[in-house]
Amino acid sequence: MNLAIIGATGNVGRKTIEILEKSKIKISKLFLVASERSEGKKIKFKGNEIKIQSLEKYDFSSAEITFFSAGSKIAEKWVPNASKKTIVIDNSKFFRMDKDVPLVVPEVNPEQLAMYKKKNIIANANCSTIQMVLVLKPLHDHFNIKRVVVSTYQSVSGGGKASMDELISQSKDYLSGKKIESKNFTKQIAFNLIPHIDEFVDEGYTKEEWKMENETKKILDPKIKMTATCVRVPVMVSHSESINVEFEKNFDIKKVKEILSSAAGCKVVDERKNAGYTTPVEAENSYLTFISRIRKDNSNDKALNMWVVSDNLLKGAALNTVQIAERLIKDYYGK
Repeated sequence: MNLAIIGATGNVGRKTIEILEKSKIKISKLFLVASERSEGKKIKFKGNEIKIQSLEKYDFSSAEITFFSAGSKIAEKWVPNASKKTIVIDNSKFFRMDKDVPLVVPEVNPEQLAMYKKKNIIANANCSTIQMVLVLKPLHDHFNIKRVVVSTYQSVSGGGKASMDELISQSKDYLSGKKIESKNFTKQIAFNLIPHIDEFVDEGYTKEEWKMENETKKILDPKIKMTATCVRVPVMVSHSESINVEFEKNFDIKKVKEILSSAAGCKVVDERKNAGYTTPVEAENSYLTFISRIRKDNSNDKALNMWVVSDNLLKGAALNTVQIAERLIKDYYGK
């Protein structure tokens, strides 16, 4: 099978290449595509060097499956045409809420892949949504989730390489006593928090918060009530979430831990002592989503609190897209 990556030189594109190196997908040829300024550069893959092609010149019929990791504007412009010639797995937000496009987290709703032929497009969910629904799904199956309140602590890598570079440069300027300038953020990010990710929409929420609410309903259950507050923090990689979940049924904390410990892609680290929990640093470069600080909500007998951490460039983006492709090939492609 031939595969292609659009946006191969970006954060997510490079991670996708790394994951495909380890994937069981039998790849005949991998096409790497980026903007004109990257044309001709080479990236190593399985011992070989692959020349980057320009998006403007690339033939989409070259690959059976194409990963788009280049943002919403590129997806809007190129995916409709590309999907006539290749199956597209898009990492942007552009197609997520399209009723004819499956929004998939393989451990949660793999059955939705069956509808990929409607438009030949599969959408990858928002990074914060993915790690959250991965944890919520097994709990929903057992206790029926009524309501979710989530506050996120999202790393700068979610904003791309330029945002990561800005955190580094601002940190240096701060420690040197220099004036700090913000280009990619609305305020100083170094040694600070910004309660604002993406554009503002209705009723004072941001698009990132809107995405978490609506994507969760589409992936998991439209009846779940949900509210989110999304915050950018001065962390390079890995998103963290404080999640409060209210169930319809009564639950036992021991049972909750057992369920989460056996959930696909999850690892419980909850020792209730100093360092007995997972932070963004430990989650970086791991395929797992970590769950810590599991405890009953003292204000609500049918609610619990959790701390959830995952590498946003892996399970939150590149890893999930490759897992979608693996599941698609195994269960649906060519059948």
